[in-house]
Amino acid sequence: MDVRVAHCLLLWALHFFPATPHTVLRVLGNESKTGNEQDACINLIPCQHNGAICIQPCSPSFHGETSFVCEDRKWQMLSDACASLDVQSLFQRISKHELPCFGGHVGGVGGRLPFVGEGETGHGKPGDGAKHFGADDRGNNSCQADFSCIIPDILSSPAIPGNIADIVDLLKKISLLLSENVTRGKMKSYSRIANHILNSSIISNWAFVKDRNAGSVLLDSVNLFAGKLPIRNGSESIQEPFIATKGYSIHKNTSGKSFDFSMEFNDTSNITGHVVIPEEELLKLPRTSKAISIAFPTLGAIIETNRLDPVFVNGMVLSVSLPEELRHILLTFEKVNKLEHVEAQCVGWHSAERRWDNRPCKVQSDSISTVVCVCTHQRRTYRSFSILMSPATLRSSVLDYITRVGLGLSIFSLVLCLIIEAFVWHHVTKTEITYMRHFCLVNIAASLLIADVLFILAAIVHNAALNYHLCVAATFFLHFFYLALFFWMFTLGLLILYGLLLIFLKVTRSAFLAAAFLIGYGCPLVISILTVAITEPKNGYLRSGACWLNWYETKALLAFVVPALSIIVVNLVVVVVVVAKTGRSTVGEGCKSRDLSSMIRISKNVALLTPLLGLTWGFGLATIVDSRSLAFHITFALLNAFQGFFILLFGTLLDRKTREALRMNCLSSRRKWGLEKLKDPKKSEGVCILSGFGSGLKV
Repeated sequence: MDVRVAHCLLLWALHFFPATPHTVLRVLGNESKTGNEQDACINLIPCQHNGAICIQPCSPSFHGETSFVCEDRKWQMLSDACASLDVQSLFQRISKHELPCFGGHVGGVGGRLPFVGEGETGHGKPGDGAKHFGADDRGNNSCQADFSCIIPDILSSPAIPGNIADIVDLLKKISLLLSENVTRGKMKSYSRIANHILNSSIISNWAFVKDRNAGSVLLDSVNLFAGKLPIRNGSESIQEPFIATKGYSIHKNTSGKSFDFSMEFNDTSNITGHVVIPEEELLKLPRTSKAISIAFPTLGAIIETNRLDPVFVNGMVLSVSLPEELRHILLTFEKVNKLEHVEAQCVGWHSAERRWDNRPCKVQSDSISTVVCVCTHQRRTYRSFSILMSPATLRSSVLDYITRVGLGLSIFSLVLCLIIEAFVWHHVTKTEITYMRHFCLVNIAASLLIADVLFILAAIVHNAALNYHLCVAATFFLHFFYLALFFWMFTLGLLILYGLLLIFLKVTRSAFLAAAFLIGYGCPLVISILTVAITEPKNGYLRSGACWLNWYETKALLAFVVPALSIIVVNLVVVVVVVAKTGRSTVGEGCKSRDLSSMIRISKNVALLTPLLGLTWGFGLATIVDSRSLAFHITFALLNAFQGFFILLFGTLLDRKTREALRMNCLSSRRKWGLEKLKDPKKSEGVCILSGFGSGLKV
């Protein structure tokens, strides 16, 4: 059988013999009930189990169904597919696809028929879709020329969720099948149809559209259709209240080209957008081409972000259609909500993954009212851009100042701690226990020092919008060394238990070093590798707006929080064991063992450092729970930035043996350079100052 005849018969069958209407199911838990009562979900069926779904039919004047979900013993609307438009009939009035039945040629892209094998078929009654088969050719041709004949039906229909979904599907079909010969008239009609469902007054209805990707489908459809618009007389402009299209002819001798948009956002305010193609980009053009830009002031509030973090689109969505040779563009967005202390993020819409992505854009400038972005245009991936705002990302000069000063003090303290440990090493590591204690302390200080340096590098990588993989690498090593800090604290706790409870078990120094490295660096390495291996393939490793672990989408941050807080709890239990153990020992017994005395000193260090670390990262969790609290952010920044100073103070300067070793070194230096010191006191002043400072501290 001829393929064209088969296509014709298939289309005819869909019109005249639609599928037998199925019985509407109301699904509650594992049970199924049938019926056609209106509002049955709300009035007749009890809501007993959270997550249960109930489906009911629409009123007689509409087709489709409405779904409800049970939440807290109340039915909440999940989706509303009730529609009044007959989209299939509308499409046939502007297309040629019904003509093969009467000897015509099958049109469309690739010979595909509309509404066959793509999504849902038309919802009209039998015969509705066929009433135009014998339409007058002149009227049909006129409608095909500019789509104007379907505008009254669409604009008179209510913009309810079901109609919104059908109009999106109609625009998608037009873009796929009827975009070979786009004219100004067609583009104007197309824009009027899209404007009807982009009106700011009906944005809330999009929440109940069954297809959660409908906003993304609409964006891609408009970009595809508008990109085929020819430019007459050097420029083109088609403006509707909620969608605007502008185009220019461009060539390498053109000065920097710009597109300016000022559009209505709601009944009380307008927002602006600005697209600039730099002159250096235009020089890349080998021939005269066209540049088209489309502005959507309300689409950002409609598109599903596919992100769970509290971000929102805070400007219009600007799409561009450029020649392949042009890659870099400048975009200026006016902010809808002009919030202080909130950082803006320039993003591009990844059309394949249907999500906002910060990789193609970077912020050039950010003021209270506007943001300037530099973005990379890719015709197959990134064609639409906007700005995201997150109240969770606080921007405070006080916070920045505390972080900078605290990190500087922390790095200085850790370097000083390592210098002191190297200076007194031979005096304080004469027994196995003291050797192990100071070995752990050195690794704790070294891990935090490297982590602090990486923290600064990660901030530089993020702020400079460098390669995405650099940010991943910085996050990986930051995660690893912060974990190493806690696992060396855990090793210190195990050392205390060993000295107190396993008195008769002797561990050689080499065995301890092997076990300590396995715990201190091996465990963090395994956790870090597993975290990046599991989350990075799904683009869920990095947190939005920072080179750090993701929280909202994949909970990758738990790979740090859970081990860290678990170790803090374990070390606090160790401190309690030490108190109980030493409390049962008599004074004489305590004095017999130098190891027991060393354990008590180590326990004091752990008892002081562990609550401080726990408090620090406790406030870190608080900043996630209440991300808008500036007080939590400042407290966390203070405690986090001064961790290095705490380690110097409680791990080194408050240790009696370390102070004695410093004093002995200072006295030895005085005897050795006694005469030189009288001539030049600065030669040993630094060491004596340290010992003098330490002599005034007691544990």
